[in-house]
Amino acid sequence: MAPTAAVETTTPGELMQRLTDDNLTIIDVRTPAEFESLHIPGSYNVPLALLSEHTRELADRLGDGVVLVCQSGVRAGQAQHRLASVGLTGATVLAGGVSAFESAGGEVVRGAQRWAMDRQVRMAAGSLVLASFLGSKLIHPRLGLLAGAIGAGLTYSALSDSCAMAAALSRMPWNRTKASPTAESIVRSIPVAPQPVAVRSV
Repeated sequence: MAPTAAVETTTPGELMQRLTDDNLTIIDVRTPAEFESLHIPGSYNVPLALLSEHTRELADRLGDGVVLVCQSGVRAGQAQHRLASVGLTGATVLAGGVSAFESAGGEVVRGAQRWAMDRQVRMAAGSLVLASFLGSKLIHPRLGLLAGAIGAGLTYSALSDSCAMAAALSRMPWNRTKASPTAESIVRSIPVAPQPVAVRSV
């Protein structure tokens, strides 16, 4: 397996200084529910799943002043690698995610409060493993196989850089929003970055 390219980051302080930059585009790759709960003003919500499916289309609209945001930086790093694979190499990841930005004194917009998706995944996986262990002791030993299945799923999630549990949890009632972004609405909402003007020699 080829080594993963290093993640280029932007600190919360650096992002705060750049907020008045006309060339700045902040792309938040969390789920619509997470975005609704807390986001940086002026950012665009492009869930990682949609970005992965329409990477080329989105990259064609973005310039070098892109900062990718998620809860902690992990999903934003994945988005950076996908954009880099189609030639957009100027995007950086907000170090520490939106929570670090808020902690550093950055302005955020708050809505209905929900747990971040990575926290929901940890809660669901941990609860299933605990239930499997208790069930194997109190009901039937074969119930312990569920813990093995969860472990296998988490291992595959890490190897494939995907998460079926997160995809399932995102469809739960508490994670639904009034309007979820579509590829078409996202592309239309993000302004096309100005292209550099070629200087012709005389």
